[in-house]
Amino acid sequence: MQAADDPLARAPDAFLRACRLDVETAKPGNVSIASAGHGMQAAQFIDSAQAAAPALFARGASVGARILDAVTHTQRVAGCNTNLGILLLIAPLAAALEAACVSKHVALQASEWHRCVERVLAALTVDDARAAYRAIALANPGGLGDAPEQSVHAPPTVDLRAAMALAAERDSIARQYANGFADVFGTGLDAIAKSHRATPAALTLDVFLTFLGTWPDSHIVRKHGAAVAQSVTREARQRHARWRTTEDAQSVAQLDAWDAGLKAQGVNPGTSADLTVATLFVAALLDPPRFASGHI
Repeated sequence: MQAADDPLARAPDAFLRACRLDVETAKPGNVSIASAGHGMQAAQFIDSAQAAAPALFARGASVGARILDAVTHTQRVAGCNTNLGILLLIAPLAAALEAACVSKHVALQASEWHRCVERVLAALTVDDARAAYRAIALANPGGLGDAPEQSVHAPPTVDLRAAMALAAERDSIARQYANGFADVFGTGLDAIAKSHRATPAALTLDVFLTFLGTWPDSHIVRKHGAAVAQSVTREARQRHARWRTTEDAQSVAQLDAWDAGLKAQGVNPGTSADLTVATLFVAALLDPPRFASGHI
């Protein structure tokens, strides 16, 4: 393989592209280039991704170190939590990618990468948990609250996967650590495989609305409660079906109006966006031609 065809070499650019698509796409309730919100601008997300990338893809680094270093660099350029969920998702995927790419003469396969993710998660340590806890405290995500066991406000006594497993029922990002990223490699990649969208932004919106319409968004649950999150999920499912059927100016305008309404209420489906970024990152490395030169 030439260096240009090496997934490890392409990984930082794939991550940055996924993060750019996240804000280039007008996703209801999320910050985008077309629509700021929640006290943040799209430029902060781009700056955060660029600052975090070197730490996320530091060869041989532990998952905990990747998370903590990436959050530290993010805070220096953004001054707020723009990407904690993304970093928590990408760090183990990046570590597993190194193991999946041991043989440079075999094309990267989703099944092998997924198996390597499971091995990375199984090998997480208390040190990884300590680093991740420090990163979470530094990012200070809104609506985090407290937990009865292994609270992030106290030093962890179990490994990072075990700590995440305790939060898996109430947090979709923590659930990825518990279930081996089944939602990214399953729901996310399935959405991409089934999508017939012709543009990167349309594909991104397709994946986002799939996640948002499949289960309640964890960030909304934490900040606004289960009832609000469930109502957003129901509406996402209905709007997604309408948009997929027509994808005309009226359906797009309706999504824009919903975006404004969600932001007016302070409702941000941030976890669904984080899962979308992780899915786009994985898909871009598994299927480079589909994502090459900005064409999908």
